[in-house]
Amino acid sequence: MNVGFVGLGAMGREMAGQLLAAGHRVQVWNRSPEPVRELVERGALAAGSLAEALGNEVVVSMLADDAAVESLLLDEALLATAGAAVHVNMATVSPALARRAAELHARHGLGYVAAPVLGRTDVAAAGNLTILAAGESSMIDRVAPLFDAMGRATRRLGDQPQLANIAKISANFMLVSAIEAFAEASALAEAGGLASEELLAILTNTILPGPVYAGYGAMIAERRYEPAGFRLALGLKDVGLALDAGAEAGVPLPFADVLRTALTESVAHGDGGLDLAALGERARRRAGLST
Repeated sequence: MNVGFVGLGAMGREMAGQLLAAGHRVQVWNRSPEPVRELVERGALAAGSLAEALGNEVVVSMLADDAAVESLLLDEALLATAGAAVHVNMATVSPALARRAAELHARHGLGYVAAPVLGRTDVAAAGNLTILAAGESSMIDRVAPLFDAMGRATRRLGDQPQLANIAKISANFMLVSAIEAFAEASALAEAGGLASEELLAILTNTILPGPVYAGYGAMIAERRYEPAGFRLALGLKDVGLALDAGAEAGVPLPFADVLRTALTESVAHGDGGLDLAALGERARRRAGLST
């Protein structure tokens, strides 16, 4: 399949690499040139412009946030001349943006599929992402080979694209909640003389098994926050999306306010570029265990 890929951040590079490995023709575009050069060395073609990238059969985008999608891909003139049959937006964006994007794409005769993913960069590099897809069924069928190359499973969530983004935002809200819970529990254990690693072993072998605590918990216990597989600043963005979605739907999310405060404090302390596990360092600072 001829694919235009827009957005080569940490996740996008790995996802585009999986498409190349599966034999797809991939033309890449990014605002900074170095990731483009890296993918070209792996067999991709460089797009000279966004319009060129959107001239492929399918365009896949993996941008950071609503603002990036809005400024780069929701331009009326760009969409009016796009040759792509469908745009697959794999970013974590707001439900409101997903609705607006779907309407704008339909106005210009383009299909629009929302397909945010569950998994960190190491999961993307292994082609094991879980893809949350929503949009017209025939369009999802059309891009299913791409999802098969990038992920181990695709969950279809209906024909309204925003449903995929609601699912992703809800999942990330739970993820950040779990990380903050372990960060605080770890600080409590350390202050009481129990090693964080011991607490982690107890939890992951009894009441809380699974990848969240085993993965992020280990990073917190080891104070290992780099390289960042999921930047703390993006966690703040996603909790903000959850609060916005809650406000729109009339759903109170009191703990999301607590998380936003914690994440904002961490960003203000200079931890925004570290992994989300750096919430552990905030908990240690507040407990007087770290300066």
